[in-house]
Amino acid sequence: MNAIRDSEEALTFDPVELPGDGHVVFIGRIASPWASRADCPKNMAAARDTGRPAQAIVDEEYRRGLLGLESASHVILLTWLADAGRNLIRQRPRHRSEATGTFALRSPVRPNPIGLHVVRLLGVDEMNGILDLEAIDVLDGTPLLDIKPYFASTDAMPDAIMARRDA
Repeated sequence: MNAIRDSEEALTFDPVELPGDGHVVFIGRIASPWASRADCPKNMAAARDTGRPAQAIVDEEYRRGLLGLESASHVILLTWLADAGRNLIRQRPRHRSEATGTFALRSPVRPNPIGLHVVRLLGVDEMNGILDLEAIDVLDGTPLLDIKPYFASTDAMPDAIMARRDA
């Protein structure tokens, strides 16, 4: 667990100790060049800037679900950010002077540390369960929860904004 910064607020319980509400399974793992949090890019834009590709490796029992995915240029990957804390409900990122609610941030520290990544799909090997990716912003070995095709016609929201409270 990370140290709590000034103005941050922790939950009065640890979500990891609560009984589960659903039976979530990992369907594979991410193979990335990032072995430590210090080296890992903070977001997908920074990951793409490194020029270092990655792969999603799908477990054998789920590989038949990859059929047809090769027609997608981009996919949405949902990952389990196992090393992230789960106890902060208000956080103060290093670049901000004040705390904000966890759900107003893209921080991995959240009650359910689920990562969302829109990635360029370079290739699909259904037989071996390998998705070749342009880049990824997670550690090597990160569990994979789900894969969804990205549809620009319905997923892109060109008018979406998030007004910054401070720099």
